[in-house]
Amino acid sequence: MIAPLSIPSPDEAWRTLEIPVPWGIIPIQMYALCILTGIVLATIITSRRLTKRGAEPGVVLDIALWAVPLGIIGARFYHVLTHPADYFYEGANIWNPFEPGAIWNIWEGGNAIYGSLIGGAIGVWIGCRMTGIRFWSFADALAPGLLVAQATGRLGNWFNHELFGMPTDLPWGLEIESTNAAFPAGLPDGTLFHPTFLYEIVWNLAGAALIIFLERKINLRWGKALAVYLIWYGAGRAFFEAIRVDPSEMLLGIRVNVWASFAAVILGIVIFIVQSRRHTGDEPSPYVPGREWKGPDAEVDSDEIESDSDSLDDGVEGENNTGEPAATSSNRSTSP
Repeated sequence: MIAPLSIPSPDEAWRTLEIPVPWGIIPIQMYALCILTGIVLATIITSRRLTKRGAEPGVVLDIALWAVPLGIIGARFYHVLTHPADYFYEGANIWNPFEPGAIWNIWEGGNAIYGSLIGGAIGVWIGCRMTGIRFWSFADALAPGLLVAQATGRLGNWFNHELFGMPTDLPWGLEIESTNAAFPAGLPDGTLFHPTFLYEIVWNLAGAALIIFLERKINLRWGKALAVYLIWYGAGRAFFEAIRVDPSEMLLGIRVNVWASFAAVILGIVIFIVQSRRHTGDEPSPYVPGREWKGPDAEVDSDEIESDSDSLDDGVEGENNTGEPAATSSNRSTSP
């Protein structure tokens, strides 16, 4: 039964935007647009935060050139490996990307956030090695932006009518057509489901706000902002994943992504404890020693160039020590 405040799923026509061009039509998936928008937002937020901590403007793009492609590759292959029945069966087209069903066909759907985190982390590590940025400095600057990006990407699940939760009588239940392949058998037409996409959007945005708030109160450098991200996101994802009804590989009766969420929480706790003990003071520079960059505005107090509206950056400025030895970007040669 449709409730007064129930959330309708978008019309199928919104799933794919058809852009006319002189030689025909270019189809653009709304899911892809949501992901790309999230990547852009994360890049902007991370760049602002990292630059205000003393990094060279634009250096985030140098790192993103590695992190984004490897994150997409990781997202796809994690999905394939955790959904083997969808790709590896008798008569399946596994390798040919010009036919439906191949493991490479990312445009057909099937990406996993945990895979993107693994692949993206590898890309960040490579990019940081090349630019001289500390891995932990970049990760901390990225943490709230990553949650904003994930919140934006979840809108794609809404456009795709996918990854919804169990049936619910709550007034904000999600409307899913009974012809949907993921619609549970035996349920009547008009059954509402938990809008897990919306839950994750709210949870992720709250997590971004939490990290910004905590940065004003305690030292969240040296990877500790990343640790808060892992704990927050992992805890929320474990719950949201547990109430979803889409098929998933199970391990000991628990969905694989729930196990991955537990691992994220544990990893976050370990990083926070270890880094709190290893680094009790402020982070002197976002660069490894000998790779520092010093621009014309490097020693300008961030309060002089930042407005009160820069909420995503408030509370993280002023923690860098000025007067660090400087070297131009062309002299970055020492390995961290």
